[in-house]
Amino acid sequence: MPHFRSLFSAASALILLASPSFAQDVWITPDTPFVELELNDEFLVIERNPDNDAVVPAAFAKTSRACPPFCIQPLEVADGVETIGELELIAFLENEAQSGTGLLIDARTPNFFLAGTIPGSINLPFNLLNADESNPFIEPILAQLGGVKQSNGTWTYENAVSLALFCNGPWCGQSPRAIRNLLSVGYPADKLKYYRGGMQSWLMLGLSVVVPES
Repeated sequence: MPHFRSLFSAASALILLASPSFAQDVWITPDTPFVELELNDEFLVIERNPDNDAVVPAAFAKTSRACPPFCIQPLEVADGVETIGELELIAFLENEAQSGTGLLIDARTPNFFLAGTIPGSINLPFNLLNADESNPFIEPILAQLGGVKQSNGTWTYENAVSLALFCNGPWCGQSPRAIRNLLSVGYPADKLKYYRGGMQSWLMLGLSVVVPES
């Protein structure tokens, strides 16, 4: 798997290393109490908060934000890009991410990422994917993702990893912009997934969150 942690100065360790709450009665599905993952040489657990009185954190309790910029995002962010929910995202982590053929991308700016993110995610801020020629990061990023630049300046992506991208919630435009930026440089739509619910839906369901070290 590409070494994104060094490239993007992401977390080198996770503070909230989870262990499953075996006695909990709040499972992910009727057949899945929790999910264990090994990603980036770390052991991670995804489960739901067993506290039946838990509520959404205050930072994500607000229902109304100024639009623009915080406008409701469409369910389909772009042609050919699959929109997924929590169970599909967890399956992506179990399969593509653990096998090294996929990455879960937190497309938010670092201040949001450092406040808490989905276990197993890598911070790749949307503004680093701007295809403008003045952006010095886009080509190294595409190469790290498995893209190959041809002599004519175009990119091929036969061996590129699949990406699942998210941001703060259905009102957040950061991951949609990241997806559109990737599409603009030829990244295949069928290698991109959009978790529209983002952190707001993830937290609403009481799912595990990790706080990276700065």
